[in-house]
Amino acid sequence: MSSAYRIFHGGFGRVALLDMDESLVLHAHSECHVLLKVSGEDTFFSVRNRQQPLTDKTAVLVNAWEPHFYDHQSGAADTLILALYIEPRWLAALQHSLVLSGRPDFFSHPCIELTPKMRHNADLLISAMLTFGTVPQEKVEELLFELLIGITEKHSEWRHLTKLRVGLASDFYDARIRKASDFILNHPQGELDLEIIARQCGLSRAHFFTLFKKNTGMTPQMLANIGKMQSAFDWLSDNRAGTLGNLSETLGFSEQGHFTRFFRRHIGASPSQYQRVTDSYVH
Repeated sequence: MSSAYRIFHGGFGRVALLDMDESLVLHAHSECHVLLKVSGEDTFFSVRNRQQPLTDKTAVLVNAWEPHFYDHQSGAADTLILALYIEPRWLAALQHSLVLSGRPDFFSHPCIELTPKMRHNADLLISAMLTFGTVPQEKVEELLFELLIGITEKHSEWRHLTKLRVGLASDFYDARIRKASDFILNHPQGELDLEIIARQCGLSRAHFFTLFKKNTGMTPQMLANIGKMQSAFDWLSDNRAGTLGNLSETLGFSEQGHFTRFFRRHIGASPSQYQRVTDSYVH
């Protein structure tokens, strides 16, 4: 059974060591996503409708809002994976052009070959996560930035996008889809009522669904799942008062077991296990 080994959660986003031996459902994140193998068997992530190999010498890059899933191979042993979910606003504060990391066309290729320097920087971050004691936030952010700047300098489209003077991901969405997306992300509770959302956009249900998928590459439900997972991550990191049952109910699940299955199928760990291994840098 897959599990989380250690999580760092802060203004930079999330850094996770995940021991994976089962597949994840098709999903997406609002952050740019970098995956590196730590140990175990070589494996695959499915991005852009193709299996992308994750090995000692390769990394998988997933753009913000880009659908993907973990494609665990039948009969294969587990793989320890370093997964980075990096907030564009944090990157932009360090280097302004990297605000473009919030776009779904930021990384040019979903699988890259790691240079020795990239592998070295990844191993330094992995070593920090494998230490017993706490790791200062400044150290986490320094290690993260060194790794990410090397990858983005070589494998992102930030120079080209800057020349085009484009903005964030939502800039090229239909205005009606922007409005609907904001509403869905800001209302993670309960089930989606596509009839009402479509009507608010002045569209039929069928036209809304088609336009949404064309603009975002996702279904409305996949975006709603992003909102639910973001709320869950924040709640679990903050160690807020209340039980997982309270969180489950807040997010609209009729039973805590349904929420646990939903969470595990998106991240590979149960909510309680995820919470136990999280080092929170959220103030």
